[in-house]
Amino acid sequence: MKLYVGNISKQTNDTQLNALAAPFGTPSNARIAKDKVSGESRGFGFVEFANDDEARAAIAGLNGKEVNGQALKVNESQPKKAGAAR
Repeated sequence: MKLYVGNISKQTNDTQLNALAAPFGTPSNARIAKDKVSGESRGFGFVEFANDDEARAAIAGLNGKEVNGQALKVNESQPKKAGAAR
């Protein structure tokens, strides 16, 4: 299951995002979305778990959790809509 993690502080990196998710299971991938031009964080990222129960535990444990002064918004990632801006 792929999770969307929003409201991430600009200082948070991929390694820190992975470390936030690790207590709930074994993330297979954790990455912060970056601006294509500047390379800076776009303020959100994605974490993938092979095990759906671990992903649900991560949603329950991380949604609303304050990290670097910002409350995370965590939910199951939804597929991109056709024609969505990139």
